[in-house]
Amino acid sequence: MSPIQKITVTLPDGTQVPVSTGTTVADIAKSISDGLFQNSLAAKVNNQLVDLYFPLLENSNIELITYKSPEAHEILLHSTSHIMAQAVKQLFPEAKVTIGPAIENRFYYDFDVEMPFTEDDLEKIEARMREIIDQDIPVKREEFTRNELVKKFRKTGENYKVEIIESIAENEVLSVYTQGDFTDLCRGPHIPSTGKIKAFKLLNTAGAYWRGDSQNKMLTRIYGTSFSTDKDLKKYLNFLEEAKRRDHRKLGKSLELFEINEQVGPGLVIWYPRGAMLLQTIKDFWIKEHIDRGYELVQTPHIGKSNLWETSGHLGFYRESMFDSMKIEGDEYFIKPMNCPFHIQIYKAKTRSYRDLPIKYAELGTVYRYELSGVLHGLMRVRGFTQDDAHIICTPEQLNEEIMKLVQFSFDYIRKFGFNEFEVYVATKPKDKFVGEVAKWEEATNALKYALDSLNVEYSLDEGGGAFYGPKIDIKIRDALNRSWQCTTIQFDFNLSERFNMEYISSDNEKKQPYMIHRAIMGSLERFVGVLIENTVGDFPVWLAPVQAMVIPISENQNDIAEEFYQTLKKRSIRVEINRKSDTMGAKIREAELMKIPYMFIIGEREAVDKKVSIRRRKSNDKVVCTWDEAITILETEIVEQ
Repeated sequence: MSPIQKITVTLPDGTQVPVSTGTTVADIAKSISDGLFQNSLAAKVNNQLVDLYFPLLENSNIELITYKSPEAHEILLHSTSHIMAQAVKQLFPEAKVTIGPAIENRFYYDFDVEMPFTEDDLEKIEARMREIIDQDIPVKREEFTRNELVKKFRKTGENYKVEIIESIAENEVLSVYTQGDFTDLCRGPHIPSTGKIKAFKLLNTAGAYWRGDSQNKMLTRIYGTSFSTDKDLKKYLNFLEEAKRRDHRKLGKSLELFEINEQVGPGLVIWYPRGAMLLQTIKDFWIKEHIDRGYELVQTPHIGKSNLWETSGHLGFYRESMFDSMKIEGDEYFIKPMNCPFHIQIYKAKTRSYRDLPIKYAELGTVYRYELSGVLHGLMRVRGFTQDDAHIICTPEQLNEEIMKLVQFSFDYIRKFGFNEFEVYVATKPKDKFVGEVAKWEEATNALKYALDSLNVEYSLDEGGGAFYGPKIDIKIRDALNRSWQCTTIQFDFNLSERFNMEYISSDNEKKQPYMIHRAIMGSLERFVGVLIENTVGDFPVWLAPVQAMVIPISENQNDIAEEFYQTLKKRSIRVEINRKSDTMGAKIREAELMKIPYMFIIGEREAVDKKVSIRRRKSNDKVVCTWDEAITILETEIVEQ
């Protein structure tokens, strides 16, 4: 018999513990204290997440993952999804399981069932989940070859699992987790036993196409959440209620802003008059800000010949996100997914000198990208959207200054809409797939860092997160619920200027390739509006409100004078509506409040005689009676001061 080998385990505080090979992380936790073992969910061994019963075979650094560890929440979420799937299979044996990942603060699992789950079903599933948790069933990990698992899941009729496994390379060793009568394909890690789940809630059901593709079968998705304490669960459920109150899809309908109509097509937005006015107000502000900062406005077609997209590389690198082509007079055309190739054609229309640079083209260009039906979500993820696109074409010497201007412009612009908290990232060269010389990547990345450092902007590195054609700055905004949203992108491009042979005549009379920067401050205008709606609950500042004021005659006797005041406001470019309905005064005020109109100008018998109005501000019972000119001054002053 060979002697038992000894290895050394190093704890986070530097303590070194000699143990026998095969000792598990759980054994280490128990040797420290039973309390630590009871509170441990998983571990990090040499910085890799593993299960608590992972056997140690070599000298290792270990860190126990407890309920308070940052990694714990995702493990709890994913483990709870398995418990939910087990409960579903026990209650609905005919259900086929698909995938059940953890997402931000939630988990979901998709099932193929004959009839979608009801609210009563969710209650039954929750009750069965509690039984499984109370039984404290051990969770065991096993490894198999791909072919072994195909046979295993085919035998149990889990065809979706078979499809997933068959898409994996044949030589892969795969893992499954088993708890009682339920086994699922998963790389883990998972909790050591079901009793580790402390607080959970099933949230809702939804339809979801298999693999997000509308050509596939519609499945039933169950969403849920899981936390380490009831307090944290309650806090999150309150957050969800507030998020529901702010849902831009619900507010978009109630405030008569937009619609996504299935007859028109999923992911395609119809803007109602008030929504279109909101968009136009943002566009007008965008145009003014760009002209003031030296940009030139351009406008380009919605479609282009296939050779344009071949040259740009979109057909090679981006084809799956483009809509199918169309044949016109024997030529193949594509609807545009981006605006950049058109802007390059404008640049190349004549010879450029270094004296002409930088050139800054800006366009509110509507683009179209094929997104799977399963990922479409209101204004946040659509198939047709407007990019606040700009391209800066400059010399290497102008690079640092132009990046600094872009960063400052982005912050100034976004703050105007009430966003003041940002997360900034510098995304660097991908490890494998990239174009351009490494030296140029370093120069461009350093320019991004230099701009942020010079402006004293804190940022994090997103290592390898750049596009294949250049590094970038990403700016994410935080909303009223502390959610993070991707907003500004400042993106270098070593690819297009070379592909399209862009040139300028340098000071030494040589042809050189300019640097090109893609830039979008809002990103997608549609998504920005969606975030804006949820951030403000549709209660926009006066300068932005699609309807800034409502003129309300108390009775039909004041309709004529109210109409005169209404026309006066319109001539002053105030966005105003008039309510001539025969409703009661209270009903008219309620309607204006529900539509979140900032100002109500009320005209009764006395006001009509004196050519005055009673001003009522939204969410206030206070009224001020003043002349027409005074009322207009009050409104215009607030617009200017915002």
